[in-house]
Amino acid sequence: MAEFTLELNDDQKQVRDWLHGFAADVIRPAASEWDEREETPWPVIQEAAKVGIYSLDFYAQQFFDPTGLGIPMAMEELFWGDAGIALSIVGTGLAAVGVLANGTEEQIGTWIPRMYGDASDVKVAAFCSSEPDAGSDVASMRTRAVYDEAKDEWVLNGTKTWATNGGIANVHVVVAVVDPQLGSKGHASFIVPPATPGLSQGQKFKKHGIRASHTAEVVLEDVRIPGHCLLGGKEKLDERLARARERAKSGGERVKNAAMATFEASRPAVGAMAVGTARAAYEVALDYAKTRSQFGRPIIDNQGVAFQLADMRTQIDAARLLVWRASWMASAGKPFTAAEGSMSKLYASETAKSVTAQAVQILGGNGFTREYPVERMHRDAAIYTIFEGTSEIQRLVIARTLSGMPIR
Repeated sequence: MAEFTLELNDDQKQVRDWLHGFAADVIRPAASEWDEREETPWPVIQEAAKVGIYSLDFYAQQFFDPTGLGIPMAMEELFWGDAGIALSIVGTGLAAVGVLANGTEEQIGTWIPRMYGDASDVKVAAFCSSEPDAGSDVASMRTRAVYDEAKDEWVLNGTKTWATNGGIANVHVVVAVVDPQLGSKGHASFIVPPATPGLSQGQKFKKHGIRASHTAEVVLEDVRIPGHCLLGGKEKLDERLARARERAKSGGERVKNAAMATFEASRPAVGAMAVGTARAAYEVALDYAKTRSQFGRPIIDNQGVAFQLADMRTQIDAARLLVWRASWMASAGKPFTAAEGSMSKLYASETAKSVTAQAVQILGGNGFTREYPVERMHRDAAIYTIFEGTSEIQRLVIARTLSGMPIR
C-alpha cells in the first residue's frame, strides 16, 4: 500500500505537465467555439486519441496508479482547460467505470476497448442510469430488463435521460430493474452493443453549461441483448438477488445497487473536475486583478478583491486535499467510513460554484461577457452540484454514514 503524500513523484509531474500542455494548447483555444456550437468536439477528441490521452491504456495507467492520484490529477488538468470539451474526452470513462465496478474480467477485456476505438476510428460510450422520474431517487427507476430464458436474451424497455454521449455512443451501459419488489436492490447493469435494434436517441438537451458535451435521452424499445451482456453474469445476479430477498425479510443490512457502485467509485474524480474549473477561474481572476487598474492602482490593492482571492485559493486547495484523500483511500482499499468520497465531491462542487461566481464579480462587467472565459466557467460549474449525485444527496449520504440512521 502506497503511503499518503502531498508530493507528486517525478512520473506524475511529467504526466501532469503533459496534460496541462494539451489543455492549454489544444483544449482552451477551441473552448469558446464548441461551447457556442453545442456539439461534440470530435476533432479535439481525435487529437486527444492521437497523443494517447483518449485511450484505454492512458486511463488504465492513471486508474492503477498506486497512490490513487492519477485520475484526479488528470481530471483537474483537463477540466482546467475547459469543462465541456474535457467532459467529451472523459465521458466514456463513466461507462468504463460501470463495467469495471460490475463486470467480469472477460467483459472488461471485451467491452472497454470497444468504448474507445482507436486514433483512426474514435468511439465513445454512455452510462445510462437517470430517468425522467428517477434521478436521485434510483428506487423509482422504471426501465425493465426481462430475461428470455428460451433464447438466453435480456429484453430492455424504458427511457433514460441526462446520458452523456447518449444515442451517439458505440457502447451503452444501461442500469435496469430486474426485480421490482426489491426496489433499488433489484437493479442490474447491461451492455447494449453497437447497432442493437430498438435503441435510439431521444431528445438532445440544450444546456446552461458544459455545452460541448452531448447530453440526451436514450430510448429502449424491446431491445434484445445476449445473456452474456449482463454485467457480472446471471449466476452472480441470482445470488445477489437471493441475498437481498433474505435481507429484506429479516430487515438486515442494505445492499448497494449497480448504479450506486459506479457513482461511489467516480465521486472523487468529479470533485477533481470541479477543482480544475475552479482553479481556472481563480487564475483568470488573479491575473485580471493584478493588471486591471481603477482609481490609479491595480484592483488587487483593494482588500475587498484581495481577500476574495485569498478565500478562493484556500477553498480550492482544501477541495483538492479532500479529493486526494478520498482517491488515496479508494486506491488503498480503505472504506469510506465517514463518506469521504461524498465529502470530496460535495465540497469541490460547491467550491467551483462559489469561486467561479467570485471570478465573474472580480472581472465586473467584463466577467459577464463571453469575451472573457469566466462567464463560461461559471455556467459550467453549475453542473457539479447536480450530476452524479446532487449536493443535497451528498449531504444525505454523509449524514446517514455518520449517524447510521435512515435520515429522510
